[in-house]
Amino acid sequence: MTTPPQRPGGERNMWSRGKEAPWAGPRSPPPAPTTAPNPSWALAHGSEVPEAIGHLQENYYNLCMEKSQKINSFILHILQEVDEEIEKGSEGITLNIAGNSCLLPEERVTGEDFWILFRILKKNPHINGLDVRYNLLSDIGAYYAARLLQKQHKLTYLNLMFNDIGPEGGELIAKALHKNTTLKYLRMTGNKIENKGGMFFAAMLQINSSLEKLDLGDCDLGMQSVIAFATVLTQNPTVKGITLNRPVLYGEQEESTVHLGHMLKENHCLVELHLCKHNIKNCGMKQLCDALYLNRSLRYLDVSCNRITHDGMMCLADVLKSNTTLEVLDLSFNRIENAGAKYLSETLASHNRSLRALSVVSNNIEGEGLVALSQSMKTNPTFSNVYIWGNKFDEATCMAYSDLIQMGRLKPDNTDVEPFVVDGNVYLAEVYNGLKKHYYWRPTYGEACTNSPNAGFTLVPVGGHL
Repeated sequence: MTTPPQRPGGERNMWSRGKEAPWAGPRSPPPAPTTAPNPSWALAHGSEVPEAIGHLQENYYNLCMEKSQKINSFILHILQEVDEEIEKGSEGITLNIAGNSCLLPEERVTGEDFWILFRILKKNPHINGLDVRYNLLSDIGAYYAARLLQKQHKLTYLNLMFNDIGPEGGELIAKALHKNTTLKYLRMTGNKIENKGGMFFAAMLQINSSLEKLDLGDCDLGMQSVIAFATVLTQNPTVKGITLNRPVLYGEQEESTVHLGHMLKENHCLVELHLCKHNIKNCGMKQLCDALYLNRSLRYLDVSCNRITHDGMMCLADVLKSNTTLEVLDLSFNRIENAGAKYLSETLASHNRSLRALSVVSNNIEGEGLVALSQSMKTNPTFSNVYIWGNKFDEATCMAYSDLIQMGRLKPDNTDVEPFVVDGNVYLAEVYNGLKKHYYWRPTYGEACTNSPNAGFTLVPVGGHL
């Protein structure tokens, strides 16, 4: 037990109750903030104060005053905008209180703030999305997020990425989803729920029948939980997209790809699969390719930031000759080199007519391989998006992609390079487009004005939010 944090003047934090610590885990849930009773609270005998539907800003202000909770000016500002939308008759509103907003004051949203949000949102019929990414909710906020999932029956999207939520908070949220029938998309990205929390989410997928997209990237999942997800997804008919990026795996046996390959052979519903930073090598890539011969549902495969070379591309190119479902392929930050690029370009030029987008960013490809990929675009009318930055451009590469763009075969929004001329020579500059550019961050002001920076999610939409 840790000593509850002290307020100025020695007063205990409002989460404390007597000499007890704020929270000891999911089996000892955090108490609601307490203050000296006022008349309305005393009349209610400790029951929750009823809130009127609408007027979120007013409700937030009144609850903060009643509980002596510091008012977060950013939350107040966002709730005012939502109230204005509700007055216009808007439905299905996403409440965006992201901690990486340029409007954010010095203090981010904490677990205490989220307790107030839970109180005002749990019965509001206008809110169906909540984005509180990059805040400081911790396991206390996760407790109230779990309660919100139990009480709010309109919520379809919840973004909790990077909020210092640990295994105990992950357990609470996973268990809350056992009975939830409305949430479609959950982002837990960057919360270190570890193997323990991952196992609770895998168990949840055996029960939940509404969740369509789950993001557990950068959550420090272990081999045990990755295998558990692969096992559960052989039977789950609901999940359309899952992100298992950067698990903590030990050993060089690529055991995870054996189980994930088996899952792809059995699963006929999964559309989107992200396996970034799984330490996949050519043997593991062959395991996935063997499964793709039989799979007829997967449209978006992400194996970026692995250790795949041209030998792995030989297997993949062969699969693409017969696979007619894959539309987006992310091979960024591997090592396929010229030979791997040639294998892909030959298949795309002569056989495959389903792949629409390919990223080979930073793959040590030289001019010969890059030109071969550009040539495949001339004979393949379906192949529309290609991302090549971070490779070794020569004059032939610059001319080839400049010609594709100028003739209109490659649209400027569908690639990450742009030609420019200096002293009569053509060069390529980087353009900030890609398959999932806004995976971690958002534009400084508002939302992206075009879909080009998130082409992967545009071509293969799974879930209502990116």
